[in-house]
Amino acid sequence: MIRLALTKGRIEKTALEYLAKAGYDVSELDEDKKGRKLLFKVGDDIEVVLAKAADVITYVEHGVCDGGIVGEDTIMEAKASVYELLDLEFGKCRFALAGIKGKDFYDGYNHKIIASKYPNVTKDYFNAKGIDVEVVKIDGSVELAPILGLSDAIVDIVETGSTLKANGLEVYEDVAPISARFIANISGIKMKKKEFDKLLSALSEVVKSKREE
Repeated sequence: MIRLALTKGRIEKTALEYLAKAGYDVSELDEDKKGRKLLFKVGDDIEVVLAKAADVITYVEHGVCDGGIVGEDTIMEAKASVYELLDLEFGKCRFALAGIKGKDFYDGYNHKIIASKYPNVTKDYFNAKGIDVEVVKIDGSVELAPILGLSDAIVDIVETGSTLKANGLEVYEDVAPISARFIANISGIKMKKKEFDKLLSALSEVVKSKREE
């Protein structure tokens, strides 16, 4: 049996839809049945754990869960020792560099300050560009940072861009695409290869069919 950690919320909902289409019985996780439970059986092959995104990474990395479904944003920020086995191609959005509309971020030689909920993603992005920046971690509405003059720009997840626009901000450039990914514990893949192959094959077919819709 594979123990699979699912990110609670929107990813959970779509992941369960994919598992159902892949032929797995997810009825235990129906909203009117699951109550406050956090551990569920999905058919005879899978045990599902519901967890917050960062905890999905932790559980998989430490081997208490064999695999997990979590957003690429969480994987990138955590820098965890896990394998990404499949892009599930849902929950699509992107990391973007954004700031005050009409401003040239790269203008001048002053030291740049970037606000973000994702300091590791931000540092990695600017290190790859050879630009030294100061990163300020913000846990709340990161859009406020450039408005209040705390930072020159932000790095954040962008879907439609409507929140940026409503606050007089705009995307300067894309940083990285994001979608839900199937991850696995490194040793777990080797120990349960047959089970993983079966699950990944079924999920890959679902992803393919969704792509063709």
